[in-house]
Amino acid sequence: MDAVERVYRFYENWRGEKFVYGRSALGAPLVGFFVGRHGYPEIAAQYAIHAREWVTSLMALAHAEAGLARGGAYILPLVNPDGAALCIRGERFLKGMAEDDAAFLRRVNGGRDFSLWKANACAVDCNVNFPALWGTGRSNAFAPAPQNYVGKFPLSERESRALARFTLKVRPAATVSYHTKGREIYWDFYQTGAERERDLFLARSLAKTTGYRLGSAPGSAGGYKDWCIRSLGIPAFTIEAGADALSHPIREAALPTLTEENSGALSALIEALIKWKTR
Repeated sequence: MDAVERVYRFYENWRGEKFVYGRSALGAPLVGFFVGRHGYPEIAAQYAIHAREWVTSLMALAHAEAGLARGGAYILPLVNPDGAALCIRGERFLKGMAEDDAAFLRRVNGGRDFSLWKANACAVDCNVNFPALWGTGRSNAFAPAPQNYVGKFPLSERESRALARFTLKVRPAATVSYHTKGREIYWDFYQTGAERERDLFLARSLAKTTGYRLGSAPGSAGGYKDWCIRSLGIPAFTIEAGADALSHPIREAALPTLTEENSGALSALIEALIKWKTR
């Protein structure tokens, strides 16, 4: 059973609060869980928006099982199920598609090995598809590609639209996006004043808990984190899990270490939000 199948099996068996917040480009359900209690602070954590980073979806299941002592979290374990399945299964996945669509993906990829694929089934990188200085990133691509293609317009993709709609619906106090790799936390996107002070305070709490360093990504734009900061005015963090020495795609053998390093991250963010609000 691969990671995508495990996420859906886990969802089927989950006895707590769960939901479907949208559909992927190929119609796969975008599933999520709520853990903890409703009421301030509630956060949202999303995983595996990049296909080759599917290992983070399994970390999401560990976060759901662990629960929270205080606050609540919406956990979205597999934001890009089509891309993750393509990355893991390759030709087996393509055989279930229309031949023209499969040929398009092979052509874009430049071959049949999809293990480094980051995009969705439309060859759009959903994490550069958000309206936050969209299309201005240093590494942006402007045609279908295995990574970095910004799409025809902001929120052109079903997955990114669903994630944006869900975030606007639940209005979390903060968001976390799990990626791989580098053991680094990105937290800034042109914040100033009190917002920057707040977000740095929260980021330092995440860094202390995970042992990861704080970093920045100059020239990056159009990400979910960027949109949360710029459009919603809330703290948002990208956590790059796993040592930089690991190779993409990170395999399940590394999952225990990734999970252990990040076991307290969601709780630490909630506690830091409470501390900031009551200081």
